[in-house]
Amino acid sequence: MSLDITLREVQSVKVFEGNITHNLNEMLSQVGEIYYKAVWRPEELGLVHAWQLIQYLSGAVTELKRNPEAYKEFNPANGWGDYDNLVGFLEDYLEACHSHPTAYIHANR
Repeated sequence: MSLDITLREVQSVKVFEGNITHNLNEMLSQVGEIYYKAVWRPEELGLVHAWQLIQYLSGAVTELKRNPEAYKEFNPANGWGDYDNLVGFLEDYLEACHSHPTAYIHANR
Protein backbone atom coordinates (compact mmCIF):
# COMPACT_ATOMS: atom_id res chain seq x y z
CA MET A 1 0.00 0.00 0.00
CA SER A 2 1.09 3.55 -0.57
CA LEU A 3 0.04 7.16 -0.31
CA ASP A 4 -0.63 9.02 -3.56
CA ILE A 5 -0.37 12.80 -3.38
CA THR A 6 -1.63 15.15 -6.06
CA LEU A 7 -1.61 18.94 -6.13
CA ARG A 8 -4.08 20.41 -8.59
CA GLU A 9 -4.72 23.92 -9.81
CA VAL A 10 -8.38 24.71 -10.40
CA GLN A 11 -9.30 21.17 -9.30
CA SER A 12 -8.35 19.63 -12.65
CA VAL A 13 -4.78 20.49 -13.67
CA LYS A 14 -2.15 18.37 -11.92
CA VAL A 15 0.95 20.32 -10.95
CA PHE A 16 2.55 17.65 -8.74
CA GLU A 17 2.14 13.94 -8.28
CA GLY A 18 3.99 11.89 -5.68
CA ASN A 19 3.82 8.44 -4.17
CA ILE A 20 5.32 7.11 -0.95
CA THR A 21 5.00 3.73 0.72
CA HIS A 22 2.92 3.41 3.86
CA ASN A 23 5.94 1.65 5.37
CA LEU A 24 7.38 5.12 6.06
CA ASN A 25 4.43 6.56 7.97
CA GLU A 26 5.86 5.20 11.26
CA MET A 27 9.12 7.07 10.65
CA LEU A 28 7.24 10.30 9.99
CA SER A 29 5.08 9.70 13.09
CA GLN A 30 8.31 9.51 15.12
CA VAL A 31 9.23 12.96 13.80
CA GLY A 32 5.87 14.17 15.09
CA GLU A 33 2.25 13.11 14.84
CA ILE A 34 1.34 16.51 13.39
CA TYR A 35 3.73 15.90 10.48
CA TYR A 36 2.25 12.48 9.85
CA LYS A 37 -1.25 13.95 9.76
CA ALA A 38 -0.22 16.82 7.49
CA VAL A 39 1.17 14.39 4.91
CA TRP A 40 -1.06 11.31 5.23
CA ARG A 41 -4.28 12.92 6.48
CA PRO A 42 -4.27 16.63 5.63
CA GLU A 43 -8.07 16.83 5.71
CA GLU A 44 -8.01 16.03 9.44
CA LEU A 45 -6.05 19.27 10.00
CA GLY A 46 -8.26 21.26 7.65
CA LEU A 47 -5.46 21.62 5.09
CA VAL A 48 -6.85 22.35 1.64
CA HIS A 49 -4.19 24.34 -0.23
CA ALA A 50 -0.51 23.62 -0.79
CA TRP A 51 0.62 26.79 1.02
CA GLN A 52 -0.91 25.39 4.21
CA LEU A 53 1.47 22.41 4.07
CA ILE A 54 4.69 24.38 3.78
CA GLN A 55 5.27 24.81 7.52
CA TYR A 56 4.66 21.11 8.18
CA LEU A 57 6.79 19.79 5.33
CA SER A 58 9.60 22.20 6.15
CA GLY A 59 9.50 21.24 9.82
CA ALA A 60 9.54 17.52 9.03
CA VAL A 61 12.50 17.82 6.64
CA THR A 62 14.43 19.96 9.13
CA GLU A 63 13.87 17.47 11.96
CA LEU A 64 14.68 14.44 9.82
CA LYS A 65 17.95 16.01 8.68
CA ARG A 66 18.81 17.14 12.21
CA ASN A 67 19.09 13.57 13.48
CA PRO A 68 19.18 11.11 10.56
CA GLU A 69 20.59 8.16 12.49
CA ALA A 70 17.72 8.24 14.98
CA TYR A 71 15.16 8.11 12.17
CA LYS A 72 17.02 5.55 10.07
CA GLU A 73 16.29 3.12 12.90
CA PHE A 74 12.71 3.17 11.60
CA ASN A 75 13.67 2.02 8.11
CA PRO A 76 11.20 -0.77 7.25
CA ALA A 77 12.61 -4.25 7.81
CA ASN A 78 11.11 -5.43 4.52
CA GLY A 79 13.23 -2.91 2.58
CA TRP A 80 10.27 -1.14 1.02
CA GLY A 81 11.21 2.49 1.50
CA ASP A 82 13.82 4.10 3.70
CA TYR A 83 14.92 7.37 5.29
CA ASP A 84 16.30 8.74 2.01
CA ASN A 85 13.04 7.97 0.20
CA LEU A 86 11.04 9.86 2.83
CA VAL A 87 13.33 12.90 2.86
CA GLY A 88 13.40 13.06 -0.94
CA PHE A 89 9.62 12.74 -1.18
CA LEU A 90 9.07 15.48 1.40
CA GLU A 91 11.57 17.80 -0.29
CA ASP A 92 9.91 17.32 -3.68
CA TYR A 93 6.47 17.87 -2.13
CA LEU A 94 7.70 21.00 -0.36
CA GLU A 95 9.18 22.40 -3.58
CA ALA A 96 5.87 21.79 -5.36
CA CYS A 97 3.98 23.56 -2.57
CA HIS A 98 6.25 26.59 -2.90
CA SER A 99 5.83 26.57 -6.69
CA HIS A 100 2.03 26.11 -6.58
CA PRO A 101 0.79 27.52 -3.27
CA THR A 102 -2.86 27.75 -4.30
CA ALA A 103 -3.03 24.17 -5.56
CA TYR A 104 -5.57 21.87 -3.93
CA ILE A 105 -4.26 18.91 -1.91
CA HIS A 106 -5.50 15.42 -2.71
CA ALA A 107 -4.20 12.56 -0.54
CA ASN A 108 -5.37 9.11 -1.56
CA ARG A 109 -4.61 6.32 0.89
